[in-house]
Amino acid sequence: MTEEILSARLEKIRKELNEASGGKYPVPRLIAVTKTRPAEDILLLEKLGISEIGENRVQELREKLPELEGHFRIHLIGRLQRNKVRYIAGSVDMIQSVDSVPLAEEISRRALEAERRIPILIEVNPAGEEQKGGVRPDEVRPLISAIRRLDGIRIRGLMAVMPLTEDSDLLRRLFTGMRELYEQLREEALPGTEIEELSMGMSGDYRLAAECGATMVRVGSAIFGPRN
Repeated sequence: MTEEILSARLEKIRKELNEASGGKYPVPRLIAVTKTRPAEDILLLEKLGISEIGENRVQELREKLPELEGHFRIHLIGRLQRNKVRYIAGSVDMIQSVDSVPLAEEISRRALEAERRIPILIEVNPAGEEQKGGVRPDEVRPLISAIRRLDGIRIRGLMAVMPLTEDSDLLRRLFTGMRELYEQLREEALPGTEIEELSMGMSGDYRLAAECGATMVRVGSAIFGPRN
């Protein structure tokens, strides 16, 4: 992977995000998804203005941390098992995949041990796909109510993974529904919440996500190319 190739791809993505936002919403921040990518490739992104990266797997993140820590804000974006929280509680800047009370409680406990409050996003499964994590949209408020007083976390917003489909009408409905839920939660301003982030959109649908009001998009293969 060369810096020139990465630069060209990032320029294209940034242009498309600007165009898709169209002035209706702020341009979403670009989170570079770096799973399976070696640290030397990831570090090239720093020169190109990328300050935030997303990793899916705890073990892979732990292996890369010595080289990446201090260079990027690091988001854990994949499904997280409670017994793995202790390995990342002192190092990640945000956990985007919180979908249960026990997981939130464990994150809070480990964060307090590390003398931190970890920003989290509630993971939503807007299409109700059984094979994916995340809560249904109607389960978001009960989950927030159950965890918002935990001292070791800061509830900062929502994250969603959309179905893999070419049905743009369906995706638009799901993205729009997520934006509506996000705005409702912002207006409600429940104590213990700071709803500022809506993380949705990946390599196949980040343009539509930006058009529908994402505050951050998680893009991997459009930056690095398909995995081998």
